Amino acid sequence: MLIPQTSSSLVDTLRQRRQKLASLIDFPAILWSGSNSPRNFPANSFAFRANSHFLYFAGLPLANAAIRLEAGKLELFMEDPSPSSALWHGEMPTREEIAEQIGADVARPMAELGSWLEDAATIAVQDAATWTQQSQLLNRWVLPQSLPQEIDLELAKAIVFLRLTHDDAALTELRKAAAVTVQVHKAGMAATPQAKLEAEVRAAMEGVIIANNMTTSYNSIVTVHGEVLHNEHYHHHLQPGDLLLADVGAETETGWAADVTRTWPVSGNFSSTQREIYNVVLAAHDACIAKIYPGVEYGDIHLLAATVIAEGLVDLGILRGNPQDLVEMDVHALFFPHGIGHLLGLDVHDMEDLGDLAGYEEGRTRSDRFGLGYLRLNRPLRPGMLVTIEPGFYQVPAILNDANVRSTYQNVVNWQRLSEFADVRGIRIEDDVLVTTEGSEVLTAALPNDANIIENLVNS
Repeated sequence: MLIPQTSSSLVDTLRQRRQKLASLIDFPAILWSGSNSPRNFPANSFAFRANSHFLYFAGLPLANAAIRLEAGKLELFMEDPSPSSALWHGEMPTREEIAEQIGADVARPMAELGSWLEDAATIAVQDAATWTQQSQLLNRWVLPQSLPQEIDLELAKAIVFLRLTHDDAALTELRKAAAVTVQVHKAGMAATPQAKLEAEVRAAMEGVIIANNMTTSYNSIVTVHGEVLHNEHYHHHLQPGDLLLADVGAETETGWAADVTRTWPVSGNFSSTQREIYNVVLAAHDACIAKIYPGVEYGDIHLLAATVIAEGLVDLGILRGNPQDLVEMDVHALFFPHGIGHLLGLDVHDMEDLGDLAGYEEGRTRSDRFGLGYLRLNRPLRPGMLVTIEPGFYQVPAILNDANVRSTYQNVVNWQRLSEFADVRGIRIEDDVLVTTEGSEVLTAALPNDANIIENLVNS
């Protein structure tokens, strides 16, 4: 059996999710799983990842399938495996067997889907072949993120409402992903003293994920150039004075993600300047987590991080002025240009295929301020939400060497003092934090972030 088995409790959860959706919409919804995308010829494809909205209600990563949801019922559409597929892929379950696994009410061939589309809403799938099929079968443009049909927008809003908070079945999977990710980062630290290239540390980290029959939830970042926020190159040599920034997360068989970053010294010992900046970032990280409660605005959490970082940089003599005033001027964003974090769930940036519909409370739009424009989540926190907290400090040449930036902030940045911290390219500390009824729970708390303990883990 090449498809994960489901439990009776998961089947019950899937039925409950469908019933909740039925209470929010009064029209049918059809969700496609997506199809394999070829790398360079059809038989050599990228690893398949089912669409997350499909996964939320179907529970299994089925390729080339669709589900029709109406009044709490689920109809599964997919073809039975061809006789020849057993040669290449092994024995596969039939459509009826899969339908039983997920608690489907009806199972039909995919070829019959066209007869069940009337008045149905959907959400665009990312792969081009399936998106084309969606638009052709529905005889209208199925548009991602911007300008969707009104019925599709209503469906998207209903799914966002459901997926913003996690049920017990989801949390079980998210805890599994978090636990493996803790092991992943400890393996990376342990591998660093013997490694010559970033790639060797990446291999040690992703090897733990593979050994747990999981995949990475995004392309791993394992780099000595932490100033490149989404650095996906691994060819750089590790030098004794470098910091290694590792942003790596595991994803369970059914798609639930973790997202964790740690930064550690290649030599096993932070320099004095590296330690000073590291502790500024850690102070922001800890202050933000301490303020996570239901009803708190996530935007305020971001501003708290910005203020703590500004305070720390003032104390170090890098910035001049009152920290709150510096944040109002967006000075902090010279070194902390991104948001404090994002939603986490089936997607590592959960539901961002819907643009800001999930991340932003209705009626809110993105700021055009330098220090707020990259904020991915702008909602009041609710119990059951899982968010990341990931402050950072980066010396991005494209920002700091810009003549206009230098001119604008010449009186509030001590450029000479900043030059003394040249061995700090990038530092980020990130954990996965569940909002509870009474505060928060850090799902990745078993992974240390104290500088002394980090050094011990690398040196041991």
